[in-house]
Amino acid sequence: MREVRWASLEGEGIEHLAFDARADGFHVESALVGQRYGKSYGCYYSIRCDPQWRVTHAYLKVVGGGELELHGDGEGHWRDGHGMILSALEGCIDIDIAATPYTNTLPIRRLKLARGERRPIAVAYISTPDLQVTRVEQAYTCIEPDVEYRYEGIFRDFMANLKIDADGLVIDYPTLFTRLPAGA
Repeated sequence: MREVRWASLEGEGIEHLAFDARADGFHVESALVGQRYGKSYGCYYSIRCDPQWRVTHAYLKVVGGGELELHGDGEGHWRDGHGMILSALEGCIDIDIAATPYTNTLPIRRLKLARGERRPIAVAYISTPDLQVTRVEQAYTCIEPDVEYRYEGIFRDFMANLKIDADGLVIDYPTLFTRLPAGA
């Protein structure tokens, strides 16, 4: 198991994430505190992915607020925590939690892009702290394999080059997040 922390560059905020690569896939647990739209919040989340980096389970809980549970089959079919089919997310393999750089790791690792290759994808975007889920369009381009990728939030006309480490975890996400040194 490996632990990392990120600081928010948009205001006060910090995330502490435990990352575990296992035989059955990848598991993370994380706690973060932040501020969005002038409202401070705390949030816990856990995500499980299969060995191909496809999300199979996500759980989020806002301290003093709502919670969200999603179950994916790795083929783009989703159910909520009550087993209800979420047809609006049909075709999405990845999730993107607005408050963390971790969820960029999922498509970066899953897509296995070659240098210069760009791939548009649909993702289940989870806003924070309201935990609303919507289908959005994004794209990733490989600048340097296993080192740097360009993220495009097509749905909001946003672009950033993300530097990653050997596990695919974001080191630097300009204007939004930066990795803190070990022990910080």
